[in-house]
Amino acid sequence: MAGRAAPAPGALLCALLCATAAAAAAGGGPGDNPAPGAFGHVYRGAVNISSEHVYAFAYRSEPGQVDAVRVYVNSSSENLQYPVLFVVRQQKGVLSWQVPLIFRGLYQRTYNYQEVSRTLCPSEPTPETRPSEQIIFVDVASMAPFNIAYELLVTRLENFQLETNKAFNFTASPSQPQYFLYKFPQDVDSVIINVVSDAAYPCSVVSVQDIVCPVYDLDHNVEFNGVYQSMTKQAAITVQRKDFPGEQFFVVFVIKPEDYACGGSVPSSIHGNVNRTWNLQRTKNLQVKIVPSIKKSVYVQAMFFSFLGFLSFYLGSVVVAFVHYIRVQRKASAGRLSPEHGSGMMTSSHPISASTPEGSSYGAIDESSSSGARQLSSPERRAPAGSDTDSSVEEESDFDTMPEIESDKNIIRTKVFLYLSDLSRKDRRIVSKKYKIYFWNIITIAVFYALPVIQLVITYQTVVNVTGNQDICYYNFLCAHPLGVLSAFNNILSNVGHMMLGFLFLLIVLRRDILHRRAMDMKDIYTLDYGIPKHFGLFYAMGIALMMEGVLSACYHVCPNYSNFQFDTSFMYMIAGLCMLKLYQTRHPDINASAYSAYASFAVVISLAVLGVVFGKNGMWFWFIFSLIHILGSLALSTQIYYMGRFKIDDPDSDMGIFRRAVMVLYTDCIQQCSRPMYMDRMVLLIVGNLVNWSFAIFGLVYRPRDFASYILGIFICNLLLYLAFYIIMKLRSSERLLPIPMFCIVATAVVWAAALYFFFQTLSSWEETPAESREKNRPCILLGFFDDHDVWHFLSAAALFFSFLVLLTLDDDLDTVRRDKIPVF
Repeated sequence: MAGRAAPAPGALLCALLCATAAAAAAGGGPGDNPAPGAFGHVYRGAVNISSEHVYAFAYRSEPGQVDAVRVYVNSSSENLQYPVLFVVRQQKGVLSWQVPLIFRGLYQRTYNYQEVSRTLCPSEPTPETRPSEQIIFVDVASMAPFNIAYELLVTRLENFQLETNKAFNFTASPSQPQYFLYKFPQDVDSVIINVVSDAAYPCSVVSVQDIVCPVYDLDHNVEFNGVYQSMTKQAAITVQRKDFPGEQFFVVFVIKPEDYACGGSVPSSIHGNVNRTWNLQRTKNLQVKIVPSIKKSVYVQAMFFSFLGFLSFYLGSVVVAFVHYIRVQRKASAGRLSPEHGSGMMTSSHPISASTPEGSSYGAIDESSSSGARQLSSPERRAPAGSDTDSSVEEESDFDTMPEIESDKNIIRTKVFLYLSDLSRKDRRIVSKKYKIYFWNIITIAVFYALPVIQLVITYQTVVNVTGNQDICYYNFLCAHPLGVLSAFNNILSNVGHMMLGFLFLLIVLRRDILHRRAMDMKDIYTLDYGIPKHFGLFYAMGIALMMEGVLSACYHVCPNYSNFQFDTSFMYMIAGLCMLKLYQTRHPDINASAYSAYASFAVVISLAVLGVVFGKNGMWFWFIFSLIHILGSLALSTQIYYMGRFKIDDPDSDMGIFRRAVMVLYTDCIQQCSRPMYMDRMVLLIVGNLVNWSFAIFGLVYRPRDFASYILGIFICNLLLYLAFYIIMKLRSSERLLPIPMFCIVATAVVWAAALYFFFQTLSSWEETPAESREKNRPCILLGFFDDHDVWHFLSAAALFFSFLVLLTLDDDLDTVRRDKIPVF
């Protein structure tokens, strides 16, 4: 470092000379006589066990000024048994070190440095109006029986205090750490310390420490005090005035002797040249710039933006509901009530022609037997329409255990041409109660899942605040705005959209549920025999899942890291799964999966996601097992969908055994009738779906992506989009219409999802890498100076999920006036 020599003040120099004369009169040796030193002058000498050199440096400190002194020493000796000892005595402290200076790394490796320079803890400014005189003693000694040469240089630092919005460049090494002073300007309450370097290595540490001596500026003690981050090319630390009563702090820069902490190579053994010197081999050029952070008014603007933006969805929903109410009233005054309000025109067309279609001999029945079975067995004809009780007596087993009904289901569900009336034969009350289990189960899961999650992230945040270790959490430090005890409040606030829109969706579903119940109370013929059966349990579960995604994503972003990644993705898996179940349940209300098996499947998926993150990086065995499970699971699910849940390998009425049964099914359905599948539409969907899933499995096995959680989520989303596209295509192919509201929701969903995914792939951090490597991806805020790309992803993904839910809710509104025996199943 550059320095300037300063002559000792007259009075202080006289005191030094008097002390030297008194020591000589008392018979003291050479070591007892401190030599007056000059700043900026290089002193050379040699010491041994019988000699000790003492230097005295005096300077005058101006009022209100902080003066810093840097001491540079060098020794040509590499003898670790007899190092040269340097002791610096100041008015309020002592600093000492040895040369060669030894650093220890992984596997107890040692790194020796013969050149050392340290900045002395500066004297605090005094309130006096006149200059104060300071004195520093530097003692040089060694226990060696022979002379060891050394060099000593003491300088005063001219650029010790950092300035706001002004970049400062310097160089540091493990044995030559640097630190500087920063004082808060009067109008600044928070600043961001930006540190950059052109080279990723050597690994370094940036620390912020209070104005307290000693300053911890070596690799083995830099973590003892203050806030610190490891760094390769970039680091950023937000500092608030309230955390430093003196309104000033030190910024400390330490270079580590090894790079493994920053993702560099790891020493392979404890052997090697331990006496090797590393004087100039690990220097790093750094640039530091301190800029003011945002003001409190920006926090207020960001909160208003977040809440008002999503409250506009509430306003839009109220407008749509009001317009719908006006239209219904106009129709009522004209004598044409909406199907949801109790009357309508009934068509007299018949569901199935009396003649059996050509080529449909497998499981086909004529119309008379089908209608007769419906009249005899359908509980909807026996139970009052308005009684929607949850009596424990009415269970699904009362319907399924009747052997004639079981036989009837086997016949009906294997028909070539299925209609909704064939798959909506169960008692509406029993089926509704079955789907309500989804709602109550997800509430139970949410409570038991969220409570320990909240406790854990609070503990993480407390550890970060107490230890100062900012390597625990993977924030975007260039856009991490603290509030209270939270380190990145903006990442938490941006999840408010999931909670608000999830609650709004629950209100919309509740309104539809109430209107449907009113129609049932009026014994509306449309509600009984027209349109898609109204079961709202899955919709309620989807709304709760959307709200919990916001809660758990906020919890994850309190301290995002390797240990709590599943908090952010668990309910995303459940949302995708529930959407697929709801889409399937729309035209298969009687044969959809139960809540228990569905949530058990989600639990298996979440478990696989955790195992994939733990073992998937280098475990080829895991990818092989996962790909095998993925392919076999796809085949099993495809079989159940193709045969409408009526495929049974272990037929109790047959003694052929499992394998003979499987061979017979394959022979009958794949060889004898291979020219044209019995259910062509289902076959096309399942072939495309299996190709997609097998492609995912092969891709994972070959490339083994590091982000396994996103890989699993991608599988879910692709399957959901594929099924939704198939559903819409088949709907249009069946001459059904898309009303304006679902059409608007489909377009909005596509547009918002496209924008959301753009911001999702703007990676700002990654807990799959080291904290220092993750910070290389950090970027500044892009919205209101408060939100980053990932926050925008939160906003847009919440809106996209909301529109996606509305698509599922309104997609089949055009069928409310269509008889169920005219609605095809696909």
